[in-house]
Amino acid sequence: MRFQISGKQIDVGDALQTHVKGELAETFDKYSQRPTDATVIFSRDAYALTCDAIVHLSTGLNVQAKGTDADNIYAAFEKCRERMDKQLRRYKRRLKDHYKDRSAPVEYDAAPSYVLAADEEEWESQGESGLQPIIVAETELRVPTLSVGDAVMQMELAGTPMLVFRNERHGGVNVVHRREDGNVGWIDPRNLR
Repeated sequence: MRFQISGKQIDVGDALQTHVKGELAETFDKYSQRPTDATVIFSRDAYALTCDAIVHLSTGLNVQAKGTDADNIYAAFEKCRERMDKQLRRYKRRLKDHYKDRSAPVEYDAAPSYVLAADEEEWESQGESGLQPIIVAETELRVPTLSVGDAVMQMELAGTPMLVFRNERHGGVNVVHRREDGNVGWIDPRNLR
């Protein structure tokens, strides 16, 4: 597994790097996962120390976690690792109970992603063309090809409120999202007629 351990305005010493590598390897061995690479970033957020970790699994899914502590960088990492451990435990339980093992890695397609300006006064001042929003940022988004169950797992592992994916069954673009009531919603435009 490849590690990229860095710090934003924090010096990450050899002892911390060795600790991170050992603990992450132990966590992933525990659940028999095959990670390909891990990115761990330590930073200072006001008066707290933060650890953000993203680990890419060989199945194509990502596990993402964050931990904070007031004054100990090792404690911030341990909180991050505990969250990751909990996510992996849930992921393994789902695979064991409900889903088949994925034989091929997840395929990704590229899609444009836009961030639009939220200033309504500026939209209204444009007159008739007020329906044309101002694009603030344009990036490329990776859209995975997954089953609905795998998409829900990926959304939970990444810790995001929504995931756009291409449905394995019919190839159409679908969305899963976390609803306000705590349940997961699934949008399949193919069924909307």
